[in-house]
Parts: sequence; C-alpha cells; structure tokens
Amino acid sequence: MAIYLDNAATTRLDEEVIEAMLPLMREHFGNPSSIHSFGRITRSAIEKARRTVAGLLNVSPSEIFFTSGGTEANNMAIVRSIEDLGITHAITSPSEHHAVIHTLQHLADAGKVELSLLEVDEKGVVNLAQLEELLKTKPRTLVSLMHANNEIGTRMNLKEVAALVKSYNGIMHSDTVQTMGHYAFDLQDIPVDFINCAAHKFHGPKGVGFIFIRSGSAIHPFIYGGAQERNMRGGTENLYGIVGLAKAMEVAYRDLEAHQTHIQGLKNYMIQQLQENIPGVTFNGDVSEYSLYTVLNVSFPPNESGDMLLFNLDINGIAASGGSACSSGSDIGSHVLGALKVDPTRTNVRFSFCKYNTREEIDFTVNKLKEVLQLVTIA
Repeated sequence: MAIYLDNAATTRLDEEVIEAMLPLMREHFGNPSSIHSFGRITRSAIEKARRTVAGLLNVSPSEIFFTSGGTEANNMAIVRSIEDLGITHAITSPSEHHAVIHTLQHLADAGKVELSLLEVDEKGVVNLAQLEELLKTKPRTLVSLMHANNEIGTRMNLKEVAALVKSYNGIMHSDTVQTMGHYAFDLQDIPVDFINCAAHKFHGPKGVGFIFIRSGSAIHPFIYGGAQERNMRGGTENLYGIVGLAKAMEVAYRDLEAHQTHIQGLKNYMIQQLQENIPGVTFNGDVSEYSLYTVLNVSFPPNESGDMLLFNLDINGIAASGGSACSSGSDIGSHVLGALKVDPTRTNVRFSFCKYNTREEIDFTVNKLKEVLQLVTIA
C-alpha cells in the first residue's frame, strides 16, 4: 500500500488540470509574444488564465503576474519593495519560510534594510503587541508574515494583521503558498500589498505561480530581459503551467467547502487515533479548528534515532516529512521547531493531507507507527 501524506511539499496533479494543459502541450505551441495566429492563440490562453485567477481573488487582472512559483514571488515582493518603495525597516518572524527570512537577512546583511524579528509563542503565534510597538517607532516598514506555517500549520488572521500594518502606513506582504487554493480570498476585503501562489500546492503543475501586486505599488521588474507580464517579468511564459494553475484554482474554489470538510475530518481523525494509540504523543503548533487543515505536525516520544522513523515509514510505503521539503537533504534541524523551542529529544513528523487521502490510509499509517515505535521507543 502506497500512502502519500506529504501534500504540503507538493500535490498530485488533478486530472482536470492535466486535460486543460494537454492542448497547450500538443497543439497550441506558439510563443505568446509572437504576433501571428500561433502566438495570438497562446496569448489568449494566458490572458484567460489571468482573468480566471483575478476573478477568484476579486482583483483586477492587471494585478496578477505569473512567476516560476512562490519563492520567486516572495523574492520579488521583498526585494523590489525595499529597493523601490523607500523601505528602511522590515519585520518578519523566525518561523517564516526560508524564501522570506533568508531574503530579508541577505538584504539586512547588505545594509539595505534594518530587520526586526517578532517573538513567537509555543504554538508559533507571532506577538502582535510587539508588531504594533515596532510599527509605532519605525518609519516606512515592510511586514512579511506568512498566512499559515508550512511545517506546523499555525494560521494567522491575515485581514487583522494587514489592517494593523496599513494603519501605520506600512507595506504588507504575506506568503500565502500554503493557503492559496485551500481558502477563499477576497482581496478587496484584505488590505495586503503582495501575496503569492505556487500551483503545485493545490493539485496544479510545478514550476509556476503568481504574485499579486496591489495597484499603485510602483515597483520595478525583478527579472529583466523582456517585456513579458506587462514589462514586469522577462522570459517566455510557462504557457501550459499558467493554464494548469488557473484550472487548478478554478477546481479548488469550485469544490472548496467539500474539500475543507473532508480534509479537516482526516486531520481530526488522525489526531484522535494517535492520541488513542501512541502514549506520549503531542502536536506542534496550533491544532485547533482555526489552524491550517492540511497540516499536522506530530511530536513522538524520545527514541533511539529520529531519522529512522521517517525511514521506516518510507519502507512501509508511507510518505511524510520531517519538516519543510525545501530543506530536504540538510542535516540542520527545523528552524521553525527551533523557534518554538520544541524538545530536541523528541521525533517530529509532518503529515499533510489532500482530497485524495482516506481514513483507511490514516488507519494504516497509525498502525505502522505503532509497530515502528515499539521497536525504537526508549523505555
């Protein structure tokens, strides 16, 4: 039995998405920048995709720019706003994705911005009182805080935080990679300046995403070399990726309520089964109904080799993660769990769910965990 519980890393392509992409791979191959009929067909497909995304977010198509994914979009928002909008101070948290925190740290080390890190509590919730104090005392600040954490699932009230930032004339950027396609966004109601997307997090293709740039944010291109994306991103567009992204978002919004109910039910069921079957199990981050319903970070009792738990799960056909997939291959512990001061003697595994997972898979996984932990648990 092969069980995939690493959907926060990437998801399986939806069949409807594949069908939408195939004509752009087989028949309509023209360069969208060309003026002949081949190019006009593909240009039309891209603009239709842009209108689809914009309509779902309740924004203008002119505010959506396609990118190679979430990391590029994060870099674009952070680097360009600091360099173009007179930003002298930036605020983030120590539990952000590396695409955010490493980018800001690089700019701070280069002397381009002063960087402040917010405190986070044991569940990964940022200190909003500290945020407000910093906003009061620092001029022209960029705030970059993720909507939901990719490792522990703790979710922020984006509308509330963005409104706080805007009340002090700040610029608000949020990494929404883990929540895009899983929650409805009305960006007329949420005063963010920049958010982003990676299609492969909600059953779309890899290597494509977008950045939302609020109208009036006068930033320059991040990638030069062409007039694509209305002079904001040089390079031939990922045609079938963009079409696949739009279709994946369309499907996600269409089925949003059903998927939320199904996946939240799986998460709740796994929490219950783990608590009933594995003594001493706890959970990292917020596991309330308000947390990200696709992610569950489980902390197991101390054992002889933390790495062997993931290895043994893999041998038994179960795919899960020790943290962020973007850190795979690294022997450095999770910076997110480090920020939460999680007990380093415990083994932590991230299970993440999607619409294709079932209760039977949860039962199988919990049973295998019981078998493995009986072998390696320290008395």
